[in-house]
Amino acid sequence: MEDAIALVAALEAQPDVTSALAAYETERRPVVELFQRAASESQSYFETLYRYVNLAPLPFAFHLLTRSGRISYDDLRLRDPRFGALVDRAYHGSPALLTAPPPLLTPLRLREVTLPNRVALAVRPACPATNGLPAPAWEAAFVAQARAGAGLIVTPIVAVTADGRITPDDAGLWTATQTAAWARIVAAAHAAGPGRLLVQIGHAGRRGATRPRAGGLDRPLAADGWPLLAASPLPYTPQSPVPQALDRAGMDALRAAFVQAAEGAAQAGCDLLQIHAAHGYLLAGFLSPLTNTRADEYGGNLANRLRFPLEVVTAVRAVWPAGKPLAVALTVTDGVRGGGTVEDAIAVARAFSAAGCDLITVQAGQTTPAGAAPYGRSFLTPLAARIRNEAGIPTLVGGYLTTANEVNTVLAAGRADLCLMEPTKF
Repeated sequence: MEDAIALVAALEAQPDVTSALAAYETERRPVVELFQRAASESQSYFETLYRYVNLAPLPFAFHLLTRSGRISYDDLRLRDPRFGALVDRAYHGSPALLTAPPPLLTPLRLREVTLPNRVALAVRPACPATNGLPAPAWEAAFVAQARAGAGLIVTPIVAVTADGRITPDDAGLWTATQTAAWARIVAAAHAAGPGRLLVQIGHAGRRGATRPRAGGLDRPLAADGWPLLAASPLPYTPQSPVPQALDRAGMDALRAAFVQAAEGAAQAGCDLLQIHAAHGYLLAGFLSPLTNTRADEYGGNLANRLRFPLEVVTAVRAVWPAGKPLAVALTVTDGVRGGGTVEDAIAVARAFSAAGCDLITVQAGQTTPAGAAPYGRSFLTPLAARIRNEAGIPTLVGGYLTTANEVNTVLAAGRADLCLMEPTKF
């Protein structure tokens, strides 16, 4: 009926049939494509229903009703307030309550740490670190996010060594002075709000020694660069330096650096620790067949490519306090033919879980410059749902989530356990 109305309007407004049909198609094609995408999502859901049969009845029903993306948490609350209230009470774990908060405001317990709600905010300090030392203004940036009320505050990637930085502006955790600076930041954030602080540690690998991101993405430093390390001697871009392939001694030293950084994070009072194994950085470089061309026991099949990252996770878990959660940021798909797949990532997530990982932060693409995910609202959510429900481990997902409605829809359907929101939109 809407198509017919639009066609009549176009015929009345245009001088001839050809012009009218062109105007009609311009107006209606986006609408039709939207319906087709929704139908495709719905079809995919029914074809892969086995992934979600372990959900409890109410999350399963909510997942079914929101499968196409055209119906959201707010839509269901409007259409059936009773069902919406049932979903809230079930998610909160208190079916006998008269009312319950929405999923977004429901606490989450990971080991002995309880997050007051399911919203995460990333801190992006405007001023650079100096030789890995966070600037004094970083404290104010963390305090501002803590006051916003997020349950989890996420740091930028913190380098485990000086040559593990992405840019010279990055902070680190390889000296006692840096640890002391982080301790002050953590204490100030804790005093400003109830949220917990997650510090993510990593090594840039072949994406290191680049100019600050304001000067462009992955542009090598013109001067004062440093040697790069990677799984294999493959530059990230044609302009990037060729990294040195890690030998066994280098792996041992790097694993020790991750351990030392984890110990520093514990001393600083951080609540959660995340190992970054995504976006083509060093550990991700071992996992992907695009960037790991080794012929030894650390290359080849997935079990071999996983070997060194798993060593790092195991070693870090051994020194990170038993009551505190350990997370891993993981590239779930490389987005390039011949690269890592979702099925690979599910196997990796299971291995990390068995080694003591409590949370997977879902990422995609950037393993190579050609690797890109289909960016858009909630574009990482389907990947998070697969990791959560097939690997059996909680997930943190971002992917351009900007509203409470979007977050509640993701959480109530069992697609993720935490949502990273855009700070300026919260």
